[in-house]
Amino acid sequence: MQRSSIALFALGAVLASCQDTGPRLGPAADRPLLSEVPGDGLHGAIAFHSNRAGPFDIWVMNADGSGATQVTDNGGLTFGPRFSPDGTRIAFSTNRDGDFEIFVINADGTGLTQLTHTPQDFDPTWSPDGKRIAFDSNRDGDFHVFVMNADGSGVTQLTRDVGVGDRPTAWSPDGRQIAIGSTRTGQSEIFVMNADGTGVTQLTTNEGEGDEAGWSPDGRRFLFSSTRDGGQLHIFVMNVDGSGVTQLTAGNFTDDDPVWSPDGKKIAFQSTRDGHEEIYVMSADGSGQTRLTLTLSGSAAVATWRSRPLPGWRPQPSP
Repeated sequence: MQRSSIALFALGAVLASCQDTGPRLGPAADRPLLSEVPGDGLHGAIAFHSNRAGPFDIWVMNADGSGATQVTDNGGLTFGPRFSPDGTRIAFSTNRDGDFEIFVINADGTGLTQLTHTPQDFDPTWSPDGKRIAFDSNRDGDFHVFVMNADGSGVTQLTRDVGVGDRPTAWSPDGRQIAIGSTRTGQSEIFVMNADGTGVTQLTTNEGEGDEAGWSPDGRRFLFSSTRDGGQLHIFVMNVDGSGVTQLTAGNFTDDDPVWSPDGKKIAFQSTRDGHEEIYVMSADGSGQTRLTLTLSGSAAVATWRSRPLPGWRPQPSP
């Protein structure tokens, strides 16, 4: 989600909490259950935020759309869940105590722990070894990128440009770099920098880029959303040096928040093509775009995909 969208999301959530948002996700005849065989790109579980049951909370579901389970239920607004590399924990931002802070919780909803205690902390993303978490905060007046140990200690500021908004979107698979969405050129662009904040390099030169941008699991490609096709956010992929940009989705609707499957064969993303925000999955080349959720009302946005399915999952027959 882009930084400018946070306020709109918060307003929408408040309005949604004042009305009946319909039932939680359940079986639906027009919601396909996809075959999941390890290695076909659909194995595992997806964490996402949704206001399908009231205010925005964290949910998890199997990568075929089944088994949707609410993980948090705190009455606040909760965004941006990210599985730890081992899939056992989820980091997220919430204003459950009045200000947005970073928390972690076990993937089954137990063991809630607060990591930051400074207002306006967002967008946590784990290092590949699970030992550190990058996030953004406006604790110094502008949104900048910070990094901390996984227990919340050792907070270090990585970016400092005055009047610039920076947010981390992903760590490189080798842990040496962090991708950021930044306004340091006057518009939203994608940059990469070393994990210590040095060596900032610009990858894109078009307005409105950077949402959930990140490396493929093999480190060879880079996924992002952009308005470069003429107004609507859509999904693109490029080489890690910024060359070879290829558009994967198109249409008079918004496609956003793309994330890779653990094996790099699939991409999950959020789309408004059905009139409201739902989660879709497609092959890495943009083919086979298929809806996973049916919220009926409210919103759902994907944030991360782990390799292991939820407990008790069994493969569904191919439709």
